[in-house]
Amino acid sequence: MALPSISSIGATVSILIYFSLPYSITAGEINLHQSPAARSRRPMVFPLFLSQPNSSSSRSISIPHRKLHKSDSKSLPHSRMRLYDDLLINGYYTTRLWIGTPPQMFALIVDYGSTVTYVPCSDCEQCGKHQDPKFQPELSTTYQPVKCNMDCNCDDEKEQCVYEREYAEHSSSKGVLGEDLISFGNESQLTPQRAVFGCETVETGDLYSQRADGIIGLGQGDLSLVDQLVDKGLISNSFGLCYGGMDVGGGSMILGGFDYPADMIFTDSDPDRSPYYNIDLTGIRVDGKQLSLNSRVFDGEHGAVLDSGTTYAYLPDAAFAAFEEAVMREVSPLKQIDGPDPNFKDTCFLVAASNDVSELSKIFPSVEMIFKSGQSWLLSPENYMFRHSKVHGAYCLGVFPNGKDHTTLLGGIVVRNTLVVYDRENSKVGFWRTNCSELSDRLHIDGAPPPATLPSNGSNPTRNSSSDIQGEIQIGQINLDLLLTVNSSYLKPRIEDLSKIFSKELDVKSSQVILSNLTSKGNESLIRMVVVPPEPSTWFSNVTATNIVSRFTNHQIKLPEIFGNYQLVNYKLEPPRKRTNNNIVMIAIGIIVAVIIGLSAYGAWLIWKRKQTSIPYKPVDEAIVAEQELQPI
Repeated sequence: MALPSISSIGATVSILIYFSLPYSITAGEINLHQSPAARSRRPMVFPLFLSQPNSSSSRSISIPHRKLHKSDSKSLPHSRMRLYDDLLINGYYTTRLWIGTPPQMFALIVDYGSTVTYVPCSDCEQCGKHQDPKFQPELSTTYQPVKCNMDCNCDDEKEQCVYEREYAEHSSSKGVLGEDLISFGNESQLTPQRAVFGCETVETGDLYSQRADGIIGLGQGDLSLVDQLVDKGLISNSFGLCYGGMDVGGGSMILGGFDYPADMIFTDSDPDRSPYYNIDLTGIRVDGKQLSLNSRVFDGEHGAVLDSGTTYAYLPDAAFAAFEEAVMREVSPLKQIDGPDPNFKDTCFLVAASNDVSELSKIFPSVEMIFKSGQSWLLSPENYMFRHSKVHGAYCLGVFPNGKDHTTLLGGIVVRNTLVVYDRENSKVGFWRTNCSELSDRLHIDGAPPPATLPSNGSNPTRNSSSDIQGEIQIGQINLDLLLTVNSSYLKPRIEDLSKIFSKELDVKSSQVILSNLTSKGNESLIRMVVVPPEPSTWFSNVTATNIVSRFTNHQIKLPEIFGNYQLVNYKLEPPRKRTNNNIVMIAIGIIVAVIIGLSAYGAWLIWKRKQTSIPYKPVDEAIVAEQELQPI
């Protein structure tokens, strides 16, 4: 369903039907379902046709999994990456990748149904306006096209490999394949690595209109980013996703293995069943009472599939009817109201004037997913309810019937505030209920060492060569040039307010933020922002400097609407002044001044002394002058 507040998004989980060959895609990737804007409450459709009729790949394949020795798995690094956006507001979660040298930044939709990572290319004939500038291969010194060969589809000139993906909601992406250095951010233990990705030349539908730049493919296939890293022995064959809760958004993604929580619930996942990540779901409990369903109801078509790109959950009709009835029985005292979209008949309830999410568990029943092993995964109300977008204090059921399709599709709403581990090496999926915003602290996941280079954004912002960070370098000053979408005459009297907002967002003293060099650029303003350490004698670590710059490149600094939007166009990191040399200079100057003052004082005393000795001493009596006699008139 498409709530009025949900923007159309690009691709979601997709079926890979292609002839599996290294660094090639020979057929289109058909999407498992529709984007939130188009699909939300309509039945899922599994199109079993190819985007290229002449393709020889008309079958689903079993993808072999690379096995690692356990000792190898534990010694390999992992890449910890932040997730952004909100599932119900944006319709997706994104993460950040940097491609090329120097790095160009992109916001990519996390999709473990897609098997290729792609971004818009600078020569794209038909690409929409997205969050970041298009990828410019000509600016990357490490970019190489994947040349045409017998293992891939080639362009008309038979020079370069190409790819094409089509999705059920009639959006599509196609372009050429390239290879370049991919960086995973400053929280990753994994150093930048070469990988193959798609450089879009045409995009249509939701892919064209979405704000996100492209897709990061985490599915099962040779071009999947996970598979490429695993095949090179860089990470273990596993990854994890943790979506933020209701009203929180964001979250974390971890590429590679890590120490799983002891109480994590695992279920088998059969990679030969389908290209999707599936689980062996056999039943559902509502408020501790199991639904009267045959377990085979969850085994139809592709089984029970997890889909990071789908917003809601879709059950086979019989399962949905039983689930809805059980929930309504438990909340019968609540008043039912119409849903936010008149085109769909939602199951919504007026709860209370309060919008406190923590109170939902006292009102709505708990839900458990039961696995074949007998273990169960406990869901809270935020995992199957969504907030009504028009009525304050109302909530709607985020589970819908799947129509004629018999697949059970569990979208992102089901795994909010849940760490989901896709242990592909052992063909298992694990669940652990947690606060995803505190995941790193709760799991004690090691952070990354200081980055060798600080990622920057495309052709802009640029970076001064003197600002390269190597090892633990001390930063004495951070210069950021910002472009704001308000004119300079409007901004000039509000500079002090803007400075205070920046200092509050960065959690630094107001004296540490200095705004200057305000210039006009049409209807926009260019301003220099300088961030200095709290004391003149202190400095920023390169990690702190990286975080400050990254918050601007990732648009994490929130400004009031009166200041418009901002874009970081340039930054420069300056080393601290050499305190040792400065001290020597100051001491030398002090000594010289002291010597000059001392010599001057001594010279003045000598002069005064000479003057005193040049006047002859006269006895008192010799100084008396004879009295003059008065003359008579």
